[in-house]
Amino acid sequence: MLHTHLYIQLLQPPPTNRHALSFSAFSRRKFTTTTAAAAVPIGKSCFGKGVLNGVSRRSIKSSATTELSEVEDQDCKEPMKRAYPFHEIEPRWQRFWEENRTFRTPDDVDTSKPKFYVLDMFPYPSGAGLHVGHPLGYTATDILARVKRMQGFNVLHPMGWDAFGLPAEQYAIETGTHPKVTTMRNIARFRSQLKSLGFSYDWEREISTTEPEYYKWTQWIFLQLLKRGLAYQAEVPVNWCPALGTVLANEEVVDGVSERGGHPVIRKVLSLFIAEQPMRQWILKITAYADRLLEDLDDLDWPESVKEMQRNWIGRSEGAELEFCVLNSDVHERDIKITVYTTRPDTIFGATYLVLAPEHFLLSSIVTTVQSKYVEEYKEIALRKSDLERTELQKEKTGVFTGSYAKNPANGEAIPIWVADYVLGSYGTGAIMAVPAHDTRDHEFALKYDIPICWVVTPNDINGDDFEKAYPGEGLIINSSSSTTSLDINGLSSKVAASKVIEWAEKTAHGKKKVNYKLRDWLFARQRYWGEPIPVSFLDDSGEGVPLPETELPLTLPELDDFTPTGTGEPPLSKAVSWVKTTDPLSGKPARRETSTMPQWAGSCWYYLRFMDPKNSESLVDKKKEMYWSPVDVYVGGAEHAVLHLLYSRFWHKVLYDIGVVSTKEPFKCVINQGIILGEVQYMAFKDQDGNYISAEAAATLGAQAQERIPEEKVTKSGEFFVLKEYPNIRLVARAHKMSKSRGNVINPDDVVLEYGADSLRLYEMFMGPFRESKAWNTRGIEGVHRFLARTWRLIVGAPLPNGEYRDGTVVVDGEPTRDQLRSLHRCINKGMNPGPKLSFHHFISSNMVVTEEIDGTRFNTGISAMMEFINAAYKWDKHPRSIIESFVLLLSPYAPHMSEELWFRLGHESSLARETFPEADLAYLKDSTIVLPVQINGKMRGTIEVEEGCTEENAFNLASSDERISKFLDGKTIKKRIYVPGKILNVILDNKTVKVGSQ
Repeated sequence: MLHTHLYIQLLQPPPTNRHALSFSAFSRRKFTTTTAAAAVPIGKSCFGKGVLNGVSRRSIKSSATTELSEVEDQDCKEPMKRAYPFHEIEPRWQRFWEENRTFRTPDDVDTSKPKFYVLDMFPYPSGAGLHVGHPLGYTATDILARVKRMQGFNVLHPMGWDAFGLPAEQYAIETGTHPKVTTMRNIARFRSQLKSLGFSYDWEREISTTEPEYYKWTQWIFLQLLKRGLAYQAEVPVNWCPALGTVLANEEVVDGVSERGGHPVIRKVLSLFIAEQPMRQWILKITAYADRLLEDLDDLDWPESVKEMQRNWIGRSEGAELEFCVLNSDVHERDIKITVYTTRPDTIFGATYLVLAPEHFLLSSIVTTVQSKYVEEYKEIALRKSDLERTELQKEKTGVFTGSYAKNPANGEAIPIWVADYVLGSYGTGAIMAVPAHDTRDHEFALKYDIPICWVVTPNDINGDDFEKAYPGEGLIINSSSSTTSLDINGLSSKVAASKVIEWAEKTAHGKKKVNYKLRDWLFARQRYWGEPIPVSFLDDSGEGVPLPETELPLTLPELDDFTPTGTGEPPLSKAVSWVKTTDPLSGKPARRETSTMPQWAGSCWYYLRFMDPKNSESLVDKKKEMYWSPVDVYVGGAEHAVLHLLYSRFWHKVLYDIGVVSTKEPFKCVINQGIILGEVQYMAFKDQDGNYISAEAAATLGAQAQERIPEEKVTKSGEFFVLKEYPNIRLVARAHKMSKSRGNVINPDDVVLEYGADSLRLYEMFMGPFRESKAWNTRGIEGVHRFLARTWRLIVGAPLPNGEYRDGTVVVDGEPTRDQLRSLHRCINKGMNPGPKLSFHHFISSNMVVTEEIDGTRFNTGISAMMEFINAAYKWDKHPRSIIESFVLLLSPYAPHMSEELWFRLGHESSLARETFPEADLAYLKDSTIVLPVQINGKMRGTIEVEEGCTEENAFNLASSDERISKFLDGKTIKKRIYVPGKILNVILDNKTVKVGSQ
């Protein structure tokens, strides 16, 4: 899933014949989460005369008036006043776009034209629908798509659904409703909301991961992985929840308990506790591509922070694997060796103990009888924790002595073996040599349990080994020599010593050089019902796994009435007995189908390819179409998917590249992460035990007993802080929180569209601030952009008639624009394109330049500000020339497409503006026609005047003489001569005689 899950509610689809006016009883200015405004029929017409794509204005007006009058009859008691008729305009143009397939990208495009593939990260269609945070990224990609179309690009801008997953299944279990039913209902809800916002998606390319026609190819990709040894089975630890009777994915476990219900979760290998039923999990060998996934990051035009997160997740390191022999009670070597991985083999003489992960496979073999009870208790506690909890640097280190010892191969000393949860079984070998003098975690552990600390590295600028805390850096090696093992690295630098230790270890069979990765192979199986079936069967007689022939795909999910967890760890699909029992089509032998399903990540790994060719039943994607559309040019989504989704997609893409399915090494050319829209700012005041207000900075000292939320109207700003209006000395705490039901701060976009219109919502979300930064919702802000749109409407259409309606057409004129008007327009275009040192959206889309990390600084609000300035200037004009207004409408259209289409139509155009030419700034109008001219009197600067280019000497002198600051130096003086350099300077030389200027 590529969006945060919202709690699923069973919602009835909104009525399709409901008009926005029917909601007028709702509270204005206060948005709720309980009601959804459906796509509404068109209202009263604002059309002029003529025909629009074969549909007469009269017939549209007649139909609209009839539909609207039915609603108004029901709601005439409380008419809703609107700044402009968005409630009529928006549904009309949404219907027009759909009926005329305005944004359809043909299957066969003119490949001589440039392409632009812009994609939103796949949404998970939850029952709660959208909140106002979701449209942020969708609006940005829609602006990009609309502008690129207007610039002559073939644009691919699709939408679909990542619809398999746990929330739908859990809801189905709770309600008894099949997950397919709720999923389809949720998709319909999401689709309706997205259409109501005017996004220019090609809905004919819509896909869902739950459709067999789609997951046929997900299964096909799995078979290709299986053929190449990149899919295998193994017994691995999983998150087992006894209360739910099922296995949970890592993302479904929070702080050691299940996300749903808060039940304890144990990390175990299923084969250890399902009686005589070992369960092997499917795993994908992503580690085989670790180096390529790492190296190819350098060529990607992604935010550096995202690339760095992927580098850290892959975690490539170079070091050594070293072997420590376990000793028996007589200090003799046993036939058991513990292999550790270390990036610092130079510190081997400082290893004073070993640590095994609680899940290490050798732990049960080395623990002594005396320590067995304590080790088992510790294991049980440790395995309830997540990997993140266990490796948290700030947490107190815990562990238990196993009772056994191992021999340090470098010096022959016996060192204790401990078990501790800060070591993970999934990293390295699941065991470490602990060097407390030179590792912070090991140092804390050694101090707590009184384990010896031996200093073996000293900084180059410090002598001696008397340190109070761990020194993890490199330096000169000390205390590192043994005549018994013939290893001596004293006096060497850390790097040289490390190489020498590896050389010694390989020569004496104590270890070898090793490149290691934090990246683990991908656990691919889920013991769930609502997911893609894995196309493998197991022969009854041998247990051999047999892939389903590709001609048999898709392997569809069976219909189950009971999809609840089995309680044994076996997947719910095991209940579909007739489906599970099958016959291998190749050998004819009886077999059992795999009953685990794929994880939700599977369907979202490759969906960007299917959008290129969504109806192809013969192949995953047509080669020619893939070669044209690949890679995705701009991919927009939340930063929470910076690692796993993007990494898994890159892995699958590289496999598909290797087998010739795709033509590019990487799937996404440019990735942009949008910020988060937080709830409205909340103001909190503190009170003491007597109920008196306490200023926020003194609350901790004075001991605040309670907090009180203060309404915004009772708050004012004083300097950098917010204070109570009534008591300005009482400072408040102002915070904006992430939107959540529990906080009651979720804003439903349906309510915003009802109150202000979709164009206002789109415009406001782009105007809130830099696209990548988090920002707080503010209702007054959307009121501001709504007023801007209303002013734009009135400027072009004119004031409303006495009955509240608007005249047909516009008030523009056909005359030639003045130079000032042209200058205002082209400054508006230019400011939107190039606002400053950071590349803006307009600059990026107009220059066809390679997208660089500067796109991270995209500021959509700059373009909106420029348009606001233009409208302010235009209100001062006596007349509004058609050529100027038409260009402005085109400039506005990517941001506010509904209003722009309506204005374009009223301006006399009979087709959509979606593919009109996007305006470009004319540099000739960007130069100022006036210049600042310095004025000197007798060679001394006395002021400046503003003159037109080409100003004559006489005009310049007259302007200087009338300037209040300069004229006082001329009053009563005789002019001897004037020196004038056009555009450079005016120097007035005075005579010594005191005669008034111009007098005789």
